[in-house]
Amino acid sequence: PVGLNPTQQKTEQCCREDGYVVLDGLLTSQECDELRQRMAEIVERMDVPEHCRTTFSTYHDEQLKTQGNADYFITSGDRIRFFFEKGVFDDKGEFIVPKQRSLNKVGHALHAYEPLYEKVTHSPKVQGIAKKLGLVSPVILQSMFIFKQPGIGGEVTPHQDATFLYTEPLGRVMGVWIALEDATINNGCLWFIPGSHNSGITRRMVRTPKGTFPLTDFIGREQTYDDEKFVAAPVKKGGVILIHGQVVHRSAENTSEESRHVYTFHIMEAQQTRWSPDNWLQPTEDLPFPPLYT
Repeated sequence: PVGLNPTQQKTEQCCREDGYVVLDGLLTSQECDELRQRMAEIVERMDVPEHCRTTFSTYHDEQLKTQGNADYFITSGDRIRFFFEKGVFDDKGEFIVPKQRSLNKVGHALHAYEPLYEKVTHSPKVQGIAKKLGLVSPVILQSMFIFKQPGIGGEVTPHQDATFLYTEPLGRVMGVWIALEDATINNGCLWFIPGSHNSGITRRMVRTPKGTFPLTDFIGREQTYDDEKFVAAPVKKGGVILIHGQVVHRSAENTSEESRHVYTFHIMEAQQTRWSPDNWLQPTEDLPFPPLYT
């Protein structure tokens, strides 16, 4: 493309051909450590949601817990909330692992309410990447800190982000996945099917009609994928993976003794794009999707 230097051309070419690209050096080691330290402080002060401490004594209790989980998730788009790994609470709702090792992720509005995360999200480097890719009016949809805890960090099965973050037309969403520690095959790095972003999507997660439960459901069919087509994408601390919204990716469980901390957020090109009102995530009066270029 006109105006792009060779490095910029490689970025755009890889995103277009493979559906993802790994870039080194988005953040310094110190910046990564500062984000991790801030998250440790947030976790230390967190209040565990009541539904996580529900004791299973009856079927009704289990239903209340399930409903609580669903409400907590679907209203988290403009909040900072805590999502736990399986098996970290006993039957009385008390931790059986250290608090710092209990979480799967924290989301989905770190970019709006936490200054360090906001600074990284709107950094000149991130804005520069978006401009190199030709994004005119990008907005930030959501953000997460993903822990991938040592020994218990769960598998993320093959999926496409556009299943959950659907736009018309497709191809308007990009994930920005920043490694705050080395992401390796041993501790659960991402794996991709190169070129799979060219095949559309086969299912969507949508909100169900108001007053019904569950609050979300899937429409369409779940695709099965050949394991041999997946390619590992390890990335060094401070590096970033740009992820097309339709590329198929997954990560294995973390069976190592090392965590795999990540800060990730999603960007949408808002120009001539319709955000689906059926998506679980919706802008709110408190937090409209903020523009990246601020």
